[in-house]
Amino acid sequence: MPLQLKFQIKGVWLALASGYVSTTGHPAIDQLITRGGMASMLNTICLIITALAFGGVVEKAGVLDRLITPVIDAAKSAGALVASLVAAVLGTNIVTADQYIAIVLPGRMFKNAFVRRGYAPVVLSRSVGASATPTSALIPWNSCGAYMAATLGVATFSYLPYAVFNFASPLLAIGIAYLGVRMLRGPAAPGAEPAPTAPVAPQQRNPDNP
Repeated sequence: MPLQLKFQIKGVWLALASGYVSTTGHPAIDQLITRGGMASMLNTICLIITALAFGGVVEKAGVLDRLITPVIDAAKSAGALVASLVAAVLGTNIVTADQYIAIVLPGRMFKNAFVRRGYAPVVLSRSVGASATPTSALIPWNSCGAYMAATLGVATFSYLPYAVFNFASPLLAIGIAYLGVRMLRGPAAPGAEPAPTAPVAPQQRNPDNP
């Protein structure tokens, strides 16, 4: 391997590991390009690993399952069920500090409730997706919130009032559930609620053909 190529590979590796300092002479460009590499993200990566480990302990201990089961049983309507799911997702985001756990754990716990009531799996996944990912960026100690703050250099509570989509998305998910919009039905399950059927118009009798 040529010596020049070795130096180029080493330079790229060092830039990825410890960052790159731009000296173009233009302050705006230098501020944009100069970054700390993977080493500057070690604190956030440690937070993510710790959050995943803590979330695994919480799941195996059955803590959230004991808290959420009474909530599921108390939700009688579709809107109340989705609202309970959104609240569980938000609570998991706050407690476990990681959006991936907030996606998987409440989804698994609410799966049987959606099946028993006859809703299609897409309703569950849509509700989880509309609440878990957006709200994770609004929590400072969550891995997403910490990453946003570290990358943008803006505190989480500083950009929160302007993150309209992040808190509007779960509210819309609850709203459309109460309105019954796109609440698709799945395969029939034991104890499932009957699917709504459109009223059938009475047939007109033909007087010539009794």
